[in-house]
Amino acid sequence: MSISNPPQVLLFDVFGTVVEWRTCVTQALLTAAQKALSDPQKTLSPEVRTQATSMTNQDWLAIAEEWRRSYGHFTQTFDPAQQPFISVDEHHYRAIHAILKARQLDSLFTDAERWELALIWHRLEPWQDSVQGLHLLNRKFRTCTLSNGNVSLQQDLMRHGSLPFTDIASAEHFGAYKPSPRVYLGAVGKFGLQPQQCAMVAAHLHDLKAAKALGLQTVYVARHLEETAEVDLDEAAEVGQGRREGYVDMWVELGAGGFVEVARRFGISAE
Repeated sequence: MSISNPPQVLLFDVFGTVVEWRTCVTQALLTAAQKALSDPQKTLSPEVRTQATSMTNQDWLAIAEEWRRSYGHFTQTFDPAQQPFISVDEHHYRAIHAILKARQLDSLFTDAERWELALIWHRLEPWQDSVQGLHLLNRKFRTCTLSNGNVSLQQDLMRHGSLPFTDIASAEHFGAYKPSPRVYLGAVGKFGLQPQQCAMVAAHLHDLKAAKALGLQTVYVARHLEETAEVDLDEAAEVGQGRREGYVDMWVELGAGGFVEVARRFGISAE
């Protein structure tokens, strides 16, 4: 699969596609818990202290993954016709509170500390190829975020990871969340282009399927475990279905070089 008529703008999903979240969020949760447990000013019940002390890295990873799934459910079911717009930051705050409460761990953190946890998602690390690949792609294209993350979140990720996007577009600009057509077409309209003049780059096939249905070109960059990150899916089955349905124009396999390989296929050399 390849793109025979190169686009003018590349639109990038961010969470999971450009930045890695599992390691970053898990470590931040673990660090916050250790800080809370060692704080002499905190009054924690013996039950909460015992439970939090016994939790392993895998336990915090499970919380990070549940948190991520809650984001996927929130964005995929959000109906702008029926609900006032809620930012991803607000969702992350509400979700971590609910997740901790379900585990009887909500008293481990103050409300201010839960908000600080929600901002973990502003400090995620790029995948190894992201910065180099974007620099290469900038030689030929405008590169623009198209994330469900709010604008300030994306700005912080760009600063934190030195991500050289030429432009930012956020679901927040359009009052809806992907996979709403309003988001994809809003980003296309931002550049005064037609859908086929833009390509969506993502590690999530449902994102690409929605973009393709609106006429955008599509680039799939496989990232470790991302097809199972947002909803409970059999990853192999999802990938197989994506190949059969043919809505991906360029397919970059896991371990093939990520964005650097995308650049190579567009004729941009890393030399």
